[in-house]
Amino acid sequence: MTTAPTATASASPRTTPAAPRFDTKIAVIVRDGLADWQKLNVTAFLASGIAHARGDIMGEPYEDASGNGYLALLREPVLCYTADAAALARTHGRALSRAVPTALYTSEMFATGNDDDNRAAVRAVPAGDLDLVGLAVYGPRGIVDKITKGLKLHG
Repeated sequence: MTTAPTATASASPRTTPAAPRFDTKIAVIVRDGLADWQKLNVTAFLASGIAHARGDIMGEPYEDASGNGYLALLREPVLCYTADAAALARTHGRALSRAVPTALYTSEMFATGNDDDNRAAVRAVPAGDLDLVGLAVYGPRGIVDKITKGLKLHG
């Protein structure tokens, strides 16, 4: 009787096995021309919105070798793109037409100091007139690829 090979404990912690290919995809799109602090702020807020897209989007909590616990992170990679205002508006329209979970950040939200005012700022503007500075989308890989088609990876 033969048995399947087992993983050995001698593998280096720096050795990274091939990443699994997920059926879903997370994309964050941030408008070019923003200050660095704005790009980071928008990306953080958008990722927090995507974290609520589905119950299984979050991984398991982390723990270091000393027994300290850490919060769970998104279970799959997040692709970050950059776009000008026109491309961001086009991407927004594509996301809405495909009804995928979408998070948004508008320029007006930089001037508010709380979630209630953020929601009010978005609620006051029709979808086609939103001054978008960021979007995040989550959904089936092929659909997210169509939504983000033509965008450049942030770099």
